[in-house]
Amino acid sequence: QKGGVGKTTSAVNLAAGLAMGGLSVLVVDADAQGNASSALGVPHPAGTPSTYDVIIGGASVADVVQPCPDIDGIVVCPATIDLSGAEIELVDVERREYRLREALREYVSEHADIDIVLIDCPPSLGVLTVNAFSASRWVLIPVQAEYYALEGIGLLTDTTQKIKDSLNPELQILGFLITMFDRRTNLASQVDSDVRQHYPELTLETRIPRQVAISEAPSWGETVVTYDKHSAGSVAYQ
Repeated sequence: QKGGVGKTTSAVNLAAGLAMGGLSVLVVDADAQGNASSALGVPHPAGTPSTYDVIIGGASVADVVQPCPDIDGIVVCPATIDLSGAEIELVDVERREYRLREALREYVSEHADIDIVLIDCPPSLGVLTVNAFSASRWVLIPVQAEYYALEGIGLLTDTTQKIKDSLNPELQILGFLITMFDRRTNLASQVDSDVRQHYPELTLETRIPRQVAISEAPSWGETVVTYDKHSAGSVAYQ
């Protein structure tokens, strides 16, 4: 429910790692900023057929997906700035929470080769995020190694439970992924320890380090897995 914790970075690097491991991945960019689309090298200027057309216009996912030019095995449903108006446009739409779920189920039923769908959510709990939660079986929650992390986890686990109760009984928290971890600071180690103490079963063993290569890769339209395959960040995501 907040920005800058590594949602997009984690989505695109997991997609790259999974695809390079031989899986077929669909990445749905559900954030109007379109950063996941950029990181995967998919052009998304205003007017590009996108997630907006799927959720608002009734287009099929097949109509809008583009292959990732640099990594075999990834197709992307890109986002454009048009998505920023989706919250308002969906106010009176019937079954608005299920638009993405219905479109994805249709696509996956027609494309049996897709092994996994990753949805990159916006940093707010609006109708786009609710659509993503309604469409998903699992939620992976990036947790920045900073002071407010536990408070944020509590809010998001409550939200997930509410959506599970009201919209999507299949929904489960897959795990918490500690991001931007700097082992040199006491604060990061303390946050990491606190999260693991409160959620021992759900906190993933892997920590994503705070590293320059992870920050640099998007400026080249790449994931860190392709930009610097042997860097600590790349290895962590793989």
